[in-house]
Amino acid sequence: MRMAVTGVGVALPGADSATALAAALATGRHPGGAVEPAAVLGKKGLRYKDRATQLGLCAAQRVLTDSGLLADGALTVDGTRTAVLVSSNLGNVDTVCRVVRTIADEGTYGVSPMDTPNASSNIIASEIAIRWGLKGPNLMLCNGPASGLDAIRWGAALLRSGRADHVVVVGVEPDNEIARGLVGGPLVDGAAAVVLEHTEAAEARGATVRALIGAHTRGLDVAGTIGELAEVESEPAAWYAPAAATPSLAAGLPVHDLAAVWGELSGALGVVQCAAAVGALDEGADGPMWLVAGTDSDDGVATLVLRPPVPAGVQPAAV
Repeated sequence: MRMAVTGVGVALPGADSATALAAALATGRHPGGAVEPAAVLGKKGLRYKDRATQLGLCAAQRVLTDSGLLADGALTVDGTRTAVLVSSNLGNVDTVCRVVRTIADEGTYGVSPMDTPNASSNIIASEIAIRWGLKGPNLMLCNGPASGLDAIRWGAALLRSGRADHVVVVGVEPDNEIARGLVGGPLVDGAAAVVLEHTEAAEARGATVRALIGAHTRGLDVAGTIGELAEVESEPAAWYAPAAATPSLAAGLPVHDLAAVWGELSGALGVVQCAAAVGALDEGADGPMWLVAGTDSDDGVATLVLRPPVPAGVQPAAV
């Protein structure tokens, strides 16, 4: 049973679709312009929500619509069989720090009741689930630079185990003073999302398979982790990887470093890589896309392969 990407949602500065994301990456720069959540979602329900949650909601609405899981504001599938996974290392850290500071200065009586719910570490994933009635498994990952690809891997595991029929995976990071202080510079201030499904489920509902999910590996260094992937996958057509990982990558192939275009992506990296690779496949790129998140200086490295869709009537090779 094969697993596939059937939808992409993008809410990044200068990019609102997989195609725009791939185009900006090809030129090495984006046209700029902050994401305006109210323009995407409408103003209702955004008040008191932190920036990361608003950005995550934007990407989620776009991916639900793009995949056909949402039409005319209503779900087209069983919400109890639809999971939500969100990857964000910094997420609502500004809210958490503000609450902690207020408690230190004024005690618990000084904390705004509007801030309290937003201090939950799972606030982004839970708000996405609540807004669209997605009642399947709900998980927040905060796992370093490899977190985004880890979220894709866990999404595939939910499908494989039968815990869900559809999985919405979102990667998001906000750009604010507190987040900048923690990473030492500006962040992307955006989000991307993908929908994962079994190919049979996608075909049954008439959805378009945008990419097939290949093998993934998890290790402590880039060379070793890629080496494990090479044992089960055909050679890449292009790399999506941080610049620091380049010395360990096979030479002569395109290397797409998303941080060079959008700045620090942190926990959103792997999901944005996935969205960009799907955008390239949509535009006719050929061959497997190898995604690498994390470097030798991080606490872990994750890899994932995305393959082009298989033409109708052709039996795909096994992973």
